[in-house]
Amino acid sequence: MLFLELFWTFFKIGLFGFGGGYAMLSMIQGEVVTSHHWLTTSQFADIVAISQSTPGPIGINSATYAGYVSVVNEGYSAAMGVVGSLVATVAVVLPSFLLVLLVLSVLRRYWEHPAAKTVFAALRPTVVGLLLAAVLVLMTKDNFGSPAEDMWQFGISIFLFVAAFVGTQFFKVSPIRMILLCALAGLLLYY
Repeated sequence: MLFLELFWTFFKIGLFGFGGGYAMLSMIQGEVVTSHHWLTTSQFADIVAISQSTPGPIGINSATYAGYVSVVNEGYSAAMGVVGSLVATVAVVLPSFLLVLLVLSVLRRYWEHPAAKTVFAALRPTVVGLLLAAVLVLMTKDNFGSPAEDMWQFGISIFLFVAAFVGTQFFKVSPIRMILLCALAGLLLYY
């Protein structure tokens, strides 16, 4: 019964949790702390801290951890806690997955329609603009340094930025490999 309740609770959170992971946090807290009393307020604060410090979306990380702690707090073993993690994670992701499948089936039907082609053609420069805006937002003194404050750090930052762009764009280096290479180069050159 607990696992069905856990699934339904996190399915509803995934279905109605608009606004991203941080918006889901209040829903998760309302359900697992206030409504079901599976976790204490202190345990939920731990969930938020751990979810922010681990890779991945905070909403999914929170669901995974909350599923585990909820099951263990109900007296089940740690192995059953892992099952609780899986149940909560699948439940919170499932609504988005189903919605994407629905949208894809509709898109597939109208993919060759002239209106759809026009919309996608208009979206390409918009996506490029959004990516450029993200790049510009990240090109700050905090991320790149300043030539007035530390020319060496600024030069390294610009060099790594250009090397990453050239490597991925023209030499087709894997982005993951490029991130690791730039991290290593930054450590060696900066320290």
